Amino acid sequence: MIIVIQCRDQVGLVASISALMARHHYNIVSLGEHVDVAENLFFMRLEVDGNAADTQTLEQELCDILPPQALVKINPKPDKKIVVLVTKEYHCLADILVRNYFGTLGASVQCVIGNHAVLADVCRRFDVPFHHISYEGQTKQQAEGQITSLVQQSNPDYVVLAKFMRILSPAFNSLFPMRIINIHHSFLPAFVGASPYKQAFERGVKLIGATAHFVSNELDEGPIIAQQIIPVNHGYTAADMVTAGKEVETSVLAKALKLVFDDRVFVYNNKTVVIE
Repeated sequence: MIIVIQCRDQVGLVASISALMARHHYNIVSLGEHVDVAENLFFMRLEVDGNAADTQTLEQELCDILPPQALVKINPKPDKKIVVLVTKEYHCLADILVRNYFGTLGASVQCVIGNHAVLADVCRRFDVPFHHISYEGQTKQQAEGQITSLVQQSNPDYVVLAKFMRILSPAFNSLFPMRIINIHHSFLPAFVGASPYKQAFERGVKLIGATAHFVSNELDEGPIIAQQIIPVNHGYTAADMVTAGKEVETSVLAKALKLVFDDRVFVYNNKTVVIE
């Protein structure tokens, strides 16, 4: 059983929570916690063994010993549902589809929606529904309305932007607050927006990277989940950087999704606490 807690900090929280677990004969398998001293906030993720038949009572007892307005989740759904949005690049989607096929993703892909039809065939090969919603010949609002309808039909826990090269509107984002995960081909906050590898090449950087983050209404400025960098040098062309960057993007997105699906990510004040 997994328990995640977010509340105001106070002395004795870990001891009180541990004692409650003992009273219910739950064995603590793992415990990760963090205190943001500046914000006076406490975060904890617990894994426990034991009979989890009456989680409602346990949740109430936890709330009784925690500060007011504590956020407590017991046994969040172990297998999340996701919808994936794509454009033309296949590398991140392919990794998700392979993990989904072999049951190692930690979520089930309900469908893939693309604003180009390029990736329809790879989805068919993995028996995952693909929907093509073109932005050509209609307004952005009309296209996004069709995407919204398809996403809502699947009722996903998260929406994953696996190289979806369109900016979503605040109206769409508001439907899935802090539940849209994007992979950005740059080590944010450097080189935001379009063509970051071209920007990096022109700047002569010695490191490139990728960032997975939750989507907010400010472009590429949502809470960061995971980042990774690799070294490059003067011998790299802009095309070489793109090739190397795709490997990093795939790795970072996979790590971020695992962290989120395992309920290890807490979001607050446009940043995250990640308990690994």
